[in-house]
Amino acid sequence: MRESTGGTRERIKAVALELFTEQGYEKTSLREIAERLNVTKAALYYHFKSKDDIVASFVEDRLDRMDELNAWAATQPATLATRRELISRYADTMFDGAQPSVMRFFEQNQTALKSLSAGQQMRGRMLDLADALCRGDESPAAQLRAALSIFAVHTSWFAVRAPHISDDERRKLALEVADELLAAIGTDPDASDHDGPAAGQA
Repeated sequence: MRESTGGTRERIKAVALELFTEQGYEKTSLREIAERLNVTKAALYYHFKSKDDIVASFVEDRLDRMDELNAWAATQPATLATRRELISRYADTMFDGAQPSVMRFFEQNQTALKSLSAGQQMRGRMLDLADALCRGDESPAAQLRAALSIFAVHTSWFAVRAPHISDDERRKLALEVADELLAAIGTDPDASDHDGPAAGQA
């Protein structure tokens, strides 16, 4: 039975992600991807015209999820409970399916991705998420804590090197660290646009 077009695309994406992570985005050619897949370059071009197209396909679903999260956050009160729920939902997207491999790719190829549209789009969505996490407290400290809470989720895949740790344990640890940061947002009496101690509380 012939492999479906969708199945071929997914196989190309998986192999490309593997190579980009192994040897770097810039050092990987479409020819190498085709060779590892044991297909012709013409067959590869049928699905993706460039490496940039492949990268864009990695993040399309994640961008959609980020948009959904940011849209949800915009309808919620600026409370600690909202911040906790938002970072928890974000962690769910990060621990789902192939996303850990995609994040590892982003982590290892940051310089190359700065010039790619997919990388720029992802950066914009991350900034939107950070803004949502510190909504109601526009202080520099709150902005930094919000960004670091997101990185706590990201770096749990790289910084936590304990042997045999499960994905559930890794996620729990990441959210515990994120919560320490989020709990301090809205508690600084000098924070701009701060309406009082209750503004950052559940």
